[in-house]
Amino acid sequence: MPHRRSTTRLGAVRTLAAAVRAATRPGSPSVADRVTSLPRLVRATFSGEYAGTSRRRLLLLLGAVAYVISPVDLIPEAFLPLVGLADDAVVLSWIAASVITETEAFLGWERASSVAQTVPGEVVR
Repeated sequence: MPHRRSTTRLGAVRTLAAAVRAATRPGSPSVADRVTSLPRLVRATFSGEYAGTSRRRLLLLLGAVAYVISPVDLIPEAFLPLVGLADDAVVLSWIAASVITETEAFLGWERASSVAQTVPGEVVR
């Protein structure tokens, strides 16, 4: 059983590391851009305008955030401190990786949509 837990934690660390690499590469959106895009991402997904993610995935993300901030825990830190913190760490790494991935795709979609709506030409005065 200990091997399985360490594998899960290692997977969480790898997922988070990949997300951080993607978020910090040159030309990627800033943290502020990502955070401010979240309400637009939710609105566009729920209105059906953006199909790059699903309502279900956004609701899972919301549930994961609620789980992390909730005082009710699947594995309480008071009884099993290291394991209790590890489950929160796995959930947090999934949240971070998902937010980075989803916002990256959404901001790319927004850029492509705005370019598609731009009409090339010259302004005549």
